[in-house]
Amino acid sequence: MPLRSVVFDIGETLTSDTRYWGDWARWLGVPTHTMSALVGAVLAQGRDNADAIRIARPGVDVAAEWQARQEAGQGDFLDESDLYPDVRPALARLQEAGLWVGIAGNQNAAVTELLSSLGLPAAAIATSGEWGVSKPSAAFFDRVTAWAPGEPHEIVYVGDHPANDVTPARAAGLRAAHLRRGPIGLTSTAPTADWTVNSLTELAGLLVGE
Repeated sequence: MPLRSVVFDIGETLTSDTRYWGDWARWLGVPTHTMSALVGAVLAQGRDNADAIRIARPGVDVAAEWQARQEAGQGDFLDESDLYPDVRPALARLQEAGLWVGIAGNQNAAVTELLSSLGLPAAAIATSGEWGVSKPSAAFFDRVTAWAPGEPHEIVYVGDHPANDVTPARAAGLRAAHLRRGPIGLTSTAPTADWTVNSLTELAGLLVGE
């Protein structure tokens, strides 16, 4: 089937979550390896990854704590070192092949500006914080369908998380690629995915037919 658009998840698809969780560990006064272990544990149980913060500091209001970090000048941050090395060449290759490239994931609205400042080869960037809907809700993928050029079957959504990315994308009529990256991507399977790949380089080659 011909494709018109490819839309990418953000965390553990384009960017490593290492800095994100390291920053939370420092803010909470928890060793970084402990924070990583907590994140792995809650993800293995199918829980919200923010539960790692709640375990590290019982009774915490995560949203209020995030706001406190912003006010203290310790909010979200991204730079080139947070990108996986295959991101720029893969996205550029897709654009050169004539595909529309978008980025949309479960992130706060500030991440849009952070990603935009990196000058990635993408036509548009959006976050759940901007849209007011988040994965895996059908409403998020309705927004993707309305945002990216093409009919649903001409749009590919790429992500590491089967339950948040692949399954709801397929339910919305989109095509889906499962990226085996990060703790979720490497430890789970996505039998409904149209493609399962180990890198974005591999995916780009499959989508442009090379």
